[in-house]
Amino acid sequence: MTGSTPALALDSVTKRYGSMLALDAVSFSLQPGEFVALLGPSGAGKSTVFRCLSKLVSPESGSVMVAGRDLADLRGRELRRLRRNIGLIFQQFNLIGRMSAIDNVLAGRLGHVATWRVVARRFPASERQRALSCLNRVGMLAQAYQRADSLSGGQQQRVAIARVLAQESTILLADEPVSSLDPRSAESVLGSLRDIAAEHGIAVLCALHQVEYARRFADRVVALRDGKLALDAPAALFDAAAFESLYGLGEAPAGADLPGPTFLQDCFIAEPA
Repeated sequence: MTGSTPALALDSVTKRYGSMLALDAVSFSLQPGEFVALLGPSGAGKSTVFRCLSKLVSPESGSVMVAGRDLADLRGRELRRLRRNIGLIFQQFNLIGRMSAIDNVLAGRLGHVATWRVVARRFPASERQRALSCLNRVGMLAQAYQRADSLSGGQQQRVAIARVLAQESTILLADEPVSSLDPRSAESVLGSLRDIAAEHGIAVLCALHQVEYARRFADRVVALRDGKLALDAPAALFDAAAFESLYGLGEAPAGADLPGPTFLQDCFIAEPA
């Protein structure tokens, strides 16, 4: 992956909300197939990074590049086309409860098929086969025709991942996708994200509060504190000293499983072209 065009990149991005400095000259990038955990205390700037990457807000200075395109140059149809490449996963799952798992996955095809087909739920057989394949990839084929609101939280989040696969996204932004899940479900979801990133060449930026998950599942950790980039390093190097520096705590919380000191965490829908 070295030397290839980054899937996404922030270069000296600064963003203010009134007098509050949300991001202060932040720079980092992700390569295709890379799973990066975005860490930091509440208010560190993680949500603003996501908003900049989806052009829900624009920075005062610096550049935001997605799939080799500068978002500042994109509007209208060009922006909608680029947004097809970005899949979003949220803590709340954002599924339609009364619809089946497969119909929720098919909703991810909105940027690729006529809107009336999505509204009427009338898809060609090839699209249904694609959706079933995506559900199978996340271990949800047996639940394809169950209502989404009858599924467990972990199952719903895996349906949301299948929807992103159906969207044929090349970039995935996951905003605390496991914070409402039990540990077993959280590990299943993060394992799926890690494997899918590697297999399909999808760049995954995943905001997390659980540091131990970042170390276990991510390739790299990008950490923010007070709007500044505090760390950009391989996940294995995120140790107790780095934790204390980032969160300002005397010791890591129970279960963090960090090694000793060795190294000084709005939505859009893609529309048809």
